[in-house]
Order: sequence, then structure tokens, then C-alpha cells
Amino acid sequence: MLPMMQDELVHSKGWITDDELLDYYAVGQSTPGIIAVNVATFVGFKRRGIAGGIFATLGIITPSIFIITLLAALISSIDQYPLVQKALKGINVAVAALITDANFNFVKKTCKGAASFLIMAASFVLIYFFEVPSYFVILGTAILALGVYFWRK
Repeated sequence: MLPMMQDELVHSKGWITDDELLDYYAVGQSTPGIIAVNVATFVGFKRRGIAGGIFATLGIITPSIFIITLLAALISSIDQYPLVQKALKGINVAVAALITDANFNFVKKTCKGAASFLIMAASFVLIYFFEVPSYFVILGTAILALGVYFWRK
């Protein structure tokens, strides 16, 4: 969803900027729910207020509900076929490639210098290798950012 949101919301429609998408994505990650739904809600609210947020949320979840319901019924009846299993593995690879591409794009836009890159790398290491809960890392980086902000002032 992330590359598609960037292409549609930023490049095609011009409803938000890359920086706004990054902000919405960051807030969407730290709030409960699906990131794409949260971002859609933020964009809808920015464009048309509360009603825009409600309709944007409904607009992004309604097609998914119908499609997932249909696919669940279909896949449960054909998932034992080797060709279908191979197709699903191929879809997984494509999704992984899209997510990796979106992450690299965001890293290029958010890591403006060596310090931000080191913070990102340290956060990854703490979460992935040491299994530190992500909310601790978010809290720690927020405190670090506030400290740097006040130190520079």
C-alpha cells in the first residue's frame, strides 16, 4: 500500500507532499490500526475535515472487506493445488520487494545526515536483534530529539 499511496496521493493527485506522507506514516505507525487506513483518515481529514476523514476511512476499508471475503472463500477451496501455492509464494516476493522499495525511499528522504542514519540503524538493531519493544525505542528517540533540539537552542 505504501508505494501506491505515495504514487497516488503525492505524485498523481498532489493532495499531500512527501513530507506530509512521512508525517502521516509515522503517526499511523504509532497509533493503533492499519497504517494505510490511518493515513487515509489523515488525508481525508486534511482535505475535507471530519466528514472527509470518515469517508476516506470507509473508502479504503470497504473494497478490502469485499475482496478479502471473496478471496478467503476462493483460496480455502483451491490452496492445496501446487500452482496456486507457487503463485502465492510469488505474490509474497513481489510484496516484499514493494515494501523494501518504499522503505528505501523513506530512508533517503528522512535520513538527512550521518546522525539520523545512525539513529535509524541503532533503532533497527535494538528492535530486530535485541528485541527491545518498539515503544521504548520511539520514546528514547523522542527524548533524544528533544534533547538535541533544546541543546541547539
